[in-house]
Order: sequence, then C-alpha cells, then structure tokens
Amino acid sequence: MKLTAHCLIALSLLHFASLASAVAKDIAPTSDRQVIEVLPQRVRTSAPTPEAAALAARQAITLARKTSDVRYLGRAQATLQRWWDKADAPVELAVLQATVQQSRHEFSAAKKTLVAALARDPKHAQGWLTLATIERLSGNYAGALIACAAVQRAGAVLYASACELETLSLQGRHDVARSGLQALLRSAPDAANQAWLWSLAGENEERSGRDSTALTAYKNSLTLAPDGYTVLSAADLLLRTNQAAAALELLAREPDSDAVLLRRAYATKLQGKLVWQDIAKQIKERITALDQRGDDPATHARERALMHLWLDADGLRALESAKLNLMLQKEPFDWWLALKSAQLAAQPAEIDSLKKQIASLGLKDARLDKL
Repeated sequence: MKLTAHCLIALSLLHFASLASAVAKDIAPTSDRQVIEVLPQRVRTSAPTPEAAALAARQAITLARKTSDVRYLGRAQATLQRWWDKADAPVELAVLQATVQQSRHEFSAAKKTLVAALARDPKHAQGWLTLATIERLSGNYAGALIACAAVQRAGAVLYASACELETLSLQGRHDVARSGLQALLRSAPDAANQAWLWSLAGENEERSGRDSTALTAYKNSLTLAPDGYTVLSAADLLLRTNQAAAALELLAREPDSDAVLLRRAYATKLQGKLVWQDIAKQIKERITALDQRGDDPATHARERALMHLWLDADGLRALESAKLNLMLQKEPFDWWLALKSAQLAAQPAEIDSLKKQIASLGLKDARLDKL
C-alpha cells in the first residue's frame, strides 16, 4: 500500500507521488462547467504556539490520508518547521514530524525522530504506535510487538490491542486476529475507530485467503469513514480477482494520485479499453518529472514496479524496481509485487530467493502462497 499499515493518525499508504509533480501542460476547457483541478482544502500553516501547530499538522495529515494527496504533508511540515529536527521540540510535535516522515517513506529518519522523542516521553502512545507501524513496514515483527506493548503501558488499550493483532496477523495467526478485531469492533467508541478496525479486518481477511469477507470489511470501513488508503486496498483486491469494473467504480471519486492513476490504467487495460494508454502516458510523464527533479528512485519504486508490471508487461524492469522498493518497505503487497514481477521475468532463482526472504521474516499470507 499500500501506504503502507494503519496507525491512529499516521498514513499507511503512504508512498504516493505528489500531484504537483505532474508535468505542466496547457488545458483547453470544453465548457465553463469543466473542472480543471480540485484544489486542496486550506490548512493553516502559521502556528504561533506548539498547541496550534499540533492541531494544524494533525488536520493536514488527516487530509493527506483521506485524499491520498501528499501536498498536505508539505503543509504539515510547513506548520511544524519552527520545531522541525530540534532536539528540544515538544514531544508531540516530534511525533507528528515522524508521522510526516513515515508517510513520505523516510522510514530511517522517522524512526530516529521517534526514538529520540520516546526517550524523553516513554508514555507517548501515538509515538509507540507509529514506531510499531514502521517496524511492521520493515518486516521487524518482534520490534513491532515490543512497541505495541509500550502502547499498552501508555494506557491506550484499544490501539495496543489492534497493534498486536495486526502484527500477529502478519505472522499467520489470522483466526486470532479475526476474533480479536471483531471484539474490538464491538467496543469501538465511534465511527472513525470502527472504520479503522474494519480496514485492519479487511487486511487480515485477505492475508487468510478470504477475499469475499475482506471486500465486505473494506466496504464497511469506507461506508463509515472514506479514506484513500482503504480505497486502494479494496481496489487492489478487486483487480487481483479480475473485477476491473468494480475497481474503476471505487476509484472514480479519488484524486488523480499516481497510485490511483496506475490502478485506473490497469483496470481499463483489463477491460480492453484503449484509454489506458493515455493514462499510462500521464503516469510516465510524472515519473520523468520526478527523475528530472532528482527525487530518490527508491521513494517511488513501488509505483515504477507497478507501471512496468501492469502497463509495460516488462518483468525485468518491474523486478528491478520491486527489489529496490523492498529495500525500503516490506509489506505483503511489496512481496507480492516482487514475486509477480519475477514470474513475469521468468526468473526462478529470484523467485526462490524471495520465498526464502519471506520465510525468514515469518510472514504468512495466502496471496503469496498462491504464487
């Protein structure tokens, strides 16, 4: 992801290129009613106090998650700039800085920021929850469980339980995670928490091979509180199970992030509609713009791998990008992407190597088993 794994305010999915990176071009409107672009909601970036900065940064991070528009992460950083990378920054602002860094795939920097902040305030539940997310993204499940236990000690019982269940799910204890998440759903205090838990439940159901119940869980989550991360998770399930029309319907109202455009292009390609080529051209223009800007290729390696796999049918280039992506993040989707690329490239030695790496982590996922 996906973005990426859930935590209370951190983006899981994070890892999408900005709309602002698109190559600029003239647009000729066909009517006065034509919408050229939906501008981001205004988020205040001048904050005179730490409390005001925290409030504005949380607002921007939440909008980034809901819309998959990473421009909001830039606004969050602008709000926090006065305290950014300062050793004496309030712990709350340091944790928010780490959340922005994690959402941009700057995992090493985010972990460094969190470790320093948590040393000053070992009872900061959100900090530990974000650290658990980073540990899961890196495939360190033992470290994630340690962080989850710290969330428990900080008194955030619901989040600690969800944190532990998500990690156990990755380790193959799908039935334990299923019953535990169902219990948490019965006690969740509000719709936002219920939506988050339903999304976690959907991921667990996918890992266990129960695609139908996974899709139901994702739909339950989106009904309660729509967000870009869960939309992409559900769309990937639909594409994987050859339901292109349903995937397009789900993506119809999403902003044109790279992740969304990739899935739209692939879905229309599966339907045999030539418009996918126009979308693919737009994606490639964006990636070219990122290269010209000097962005780290690893940051967008997942999108590059998907482009080569889904749109170019170029297994070798897809595998190259997928392996680069694995150096950054190791979610089940990232392993699936690497295995599919290796299969397309007809590289049995690479497939064997990937399987051994997955086994060494202790990751259990039915989607990977099928490959």
